[in-house]
Amino acid sequence: MTSSTKVLDGGWGWAIVAASFMAQFLAYGSPQSVGVLYPEWLHTYQEGKGMTAWVGSLVAGVGLIASPICSACVDNFGARPVTLFSGVMVAGGLMLSAFAPNVQFLIFSYGIVVGLGCGLVYAATLTITCQYFDKRRGLALGIVTTGTSVGAFIYATAQNELIVLYGLDGCLLIIGAMALNLMACSGFMRPLNMPGYYLKQKAALERNTEEQLFVKPPFDDLKIAVGSATTTPEKPLTVKELLITIDAKDLSIQTEKKEDHLAGLAIVKAIKKKQKAYSKYMQSLYEILQDQEMLAFCIAIFLFSLGAFPPVLFVEDVAQSGGLIEEVSVIPLVSIGAIATCIGKLALGILVDIKWINGVYLYAFTMLAAGLVLLFIPITKSYVGLQILTTILGFFSGNWSLTSYITTKIVGLDRLTQAHGILMFFGGFGIMLGPPVVGWFFDWTQSYDLAFYFSGICVLLGAFILFLLSLPCWNRRPSENDKPEVQYTSTCDKVASVA
Repeated sequence: MTSSTKVLDGGWGWAIVAASFMAQFLAYGSPQSVGVLYPEWLHTYQEGKGMTAWVGSLVAGVGLIASPICSACVDNFGARPVTLFSGVMVAGGLMLSAFAPNVQFLIFSYGIVVGLGCGLVYAATLTITCQYFDKRRGLALGIVTTGTSVGAFIYATAQNELIVLYGLDGCLLIIGAMALNLMACSGFMRPLNMPGYYLKQKAALERNTEEQLFVKPPFDDLKIAVGSATTTPEKPLTVKELLITIDAKDLSIQTEKKEDHLAGLAIVKAIKKKQKAYSKYMQSLYEILQDQEMLAFCIAIFLFSLGAFPPVLFVEDVAQSGGLIEEVSVIPLVSIGAIATCIGKLALGILVDIKWINGVYLYAFTMLAAGLVLLFIPITKSYVGLQILTTILGFFSGNWSLTSYITTKIVGLDRLTQAHGILMFFGGFGIMLGPPVVGWFFDWTQSYDLAFYFSGICVLLGAFILFLLSLPCWNRRPSENDKPEVQYTSTCDKVASVA
């Protein structure tokens, strides 16, 4: 443990921060500024706004919905291989999009392939940063996560200029080639801790048994703290540990040890053990959603994502459709919103640390402000007014930085991983639905007015539900914060899963 402690909060850790910042910059630059590409896709493929909007909604939502899978990949293979593979996915998806014959192919290449690649990058960069930092972890993670906003700010202008110089296809090819630098970023991500896949191989080699090469090592081997030379005292298995240790490979081992006439009994026993673990996991998810405040937060996240994300995709088309500007500005509205979101993340993160400020009410206030801005967008008749509204909306959209903090306050640290996964599912689902719904409204009415009124009402409704159900007058069960913290074998177990 001593060797691992020496490298925390400095040294090579800052190289990790720089590499992770650049990885998020390269991966999320184009998806976060997809609003610049959207008008070009409309003109090129001549499809409806609702259908074309699926491209932007999937690239943002798929990574969130698949976050548990992405985290499992990082846990098993490590941040470096995952970032290397994600570089191939992001770059390949962008380059494939340059040759897309129709919107349906674009939905696959840009929406799903690039979206999954971004999800892998996000999980890998947060996990490796957490491993290298302890006391300065908040600062390090804050620097890393601003890479998405800075990337959106720069890429929006860059893609606009590349489209003018080389056309849409040339722009996507060049952006895809730049994304290949993700593989260079992965080279800096030297692992402090041996990933689960290598632990399994090491344990198998030590046992010198060929048939167990791909079988997970005993749980006691995995409980050795990552980077530690001493074992930890035995503790009761948590839900997560049960799901990890009970593997289908155990089935073959148990069967081989039994006589032929007892093989069927061993199979039934292993299946029941597996079912029991998953039943316990589903029961814990059900208990989390029974918390009234947590359920209200999930609904609020869904409604906010449904209503507040579409402007990122449609704001440039709104300006052009309304005759406020003939073509995308030198500094696009997407860039203005991205830099405002970056500032909002930092400012709201500072505010929520003030003792007398309630994090849930602060989030409800940001939703209220964002909902009012959305209602003002349809009645704005000048480009300057649209720039101001985009700035305000971008600032309050920085409330995503509050989700982990609020989740911890509601359910406690012991359930942070599962609760945050539920929140990301609701958020990703809302992001996936929002742009197509707004696009369908335009196809139906030939105007964005009704679409943005709908978006604003959704966000305001979410703020009202969150505020109302979080009032202290409701009789809720005792807070989970009173429970003792769960001791994890790795200091980054929670952050890896939250990513």
